Amino acid sequence: MRHIISILLQNEAGALTRVAGLFSTRGYNIESLSVAPTDQPTVSRLTLVTTGNDAVINQIVSQLQKLVDVVTVADMTSGGHYERELALMKFRANERGLDPLVRLVTDCDGKVLQGTLGSFVVALTSSEAEINHFIAQATQHAELTEIVRSGALAISQGQRVLRLPDAGQAPVA
Repeated sequence: MRHIISILLQNEAGALTRVAGLFSTRGYNIESLSVAPTDQPTVSRLTLVTTGNDAVINQIVSQLQKLVDVVTVADMTSGGHYERELALMKFRANERGLDPLVRLVTDCDGKVLQGTLGSFVVALTSSEAEINHFIAQATQHAELTEIVRSGALAISQGQRVLRLPDAGQAPVA
């Protein structure tokens, strides 16, 4: 099963390497990985997608929590969450395929960044499944020549938060 794991990590040299090394030495695969600073400059939020049954994911979370640089870990897929991925795609279209491609982009709330026949560039922010569906439909009208995907990002629904607590409190997850 696919899981999105969010990690608050000390923003220090080598911290990301230690997380990736944990996956590598234990034979776990990282399908996508995104890391960026949070509103607190000393902490980054790392979001990764991996697969495994509940026992494997529990093992991964347990091992991550033992790393010195890790502040807190949450399996976002264990509760309600919003998930989005950014995809930038370049198509080569002919005149016949251009109008259907533009309609498809509009229907999917995408944005045309460049609209020439030889280089039709689209930005789409959606779930992984919806982006895959878009690609399947778009390639019926134009040739996909290049794609860049961010990988999944996730945030929990409701009042559950993943952030450093105020001074003197334990991390919130």
